[in-house]
Amino acid sequence: MEAKTLLEVTDLRTSFFMDMKEIKSVGGISYHVNEREIVAIVGESGCGKSVSQLSVMQLLQTPPGRILGGKVVFEGRDLLEYKANSKEIRSVRGAKIAMIFQEPMTSLNPVYTVGSQISEVIRRHKKCSRRDAWRLGVEALDSVGIPDPELRMKNYPFEMSGGMRQRVLIAIAVACRSRLIIADEPTTALDVTTQAQVMELLLHIVDTTGASLVIVTHNLGLVSRYAHRIYVMYAGKIVESGTTEDLLIRPKHPYTTGLLRCVPKLEESRRETLVPIGGAPPDLGELPDNCAFYPRCPYATDECKSSPAPVLRPVDDQMHFTACHLKDLPEVI
Repeated sequence: MEAKTLLEVTDLRTSFFMDMKEIKSVGGISYHVNEREIVAIVGESGCGKSVSQLSVMQLLQTPPGRILGGKVVFEGRDLLEYKANSKEIRSVRGAKIAMIFQEPMTSLNPVYTVGSQISEVIRRHKKCSRRDAWRLGVEALDSVGIPDPELRMKNYPFEMSGGMRQRVLIAIAVACRSRLIIADEPTTALDVTTQAQVMELLLHIVDTTGASLVIVTHNLGLVSRYAHRIYVMYAGKIVESGTTEDLLIRPKHPYTTGLLRCVPKLEESRRETLVPIGGAPPDLGELPDNCAFYPRCPYATDECKSSPAPVLRPVDDQMHFTACHLKDLPEVI
């Protein structure tokens, strides 16, 4: 049976206007998320990953940020037709689309207890009593593996570890039964063991609630085990997309190849060193007309320098796309 699309983003463009300069953070990206699907958006810091998701939720600070165009269709409705503070978009945020931010200490208010913050979100979207909201909050904390949830509801965020605070944010998404969860760098600043626990928890939520999940991360190795499909972003654009298997085994863009070579491998000798991507990402306020990755690409040709920036094209089927002039790349070792 063909998968049903839950979210479809088309030609989304977002810029920041500062000091008479336009910073093109998101330069016309298109992607989709199916029901019960895990999708990863991968790229270096500053490539537009987080801004694209904040645009979907209309959580950009305006000014200086501004959504210039595109469509964000969720459950058949274009969310960009609503104003950022409208009743319609507020009914979607938290209730139907939840966002887990990368630093829970700044996402949770330090002067309110965890219970009061979870209860507030539940009451806003479910229109229930304080007692019922508290009970649902306890159940949500319990569902994400927090011990003694009744006691933890009375804790302040600073009384919890980073991993526990991240679980609280996940619990808020679970409590409201969101259909789509956007996890923005959900394992940042967590140790390796806690990272695995958080990722397994998110996977469990998808399996048990039927929610879809978008994981935003710079770590291609982290999502390779969990995501069904991956979108690779660079300089505000998607440069490659496809199933996880295709991108890991048959990458077709030099940037994807570079990200893969940065991932440590267990079978390698301790003397083996990681291969970094040389250079630095371009200034999003002064993007070139040709391929933005050209100055850093080890396979660049004269065509890459003289031709306009490549657009996404199908590689060998309708699931794998790349924005590169080159037809073949050396295998990733």
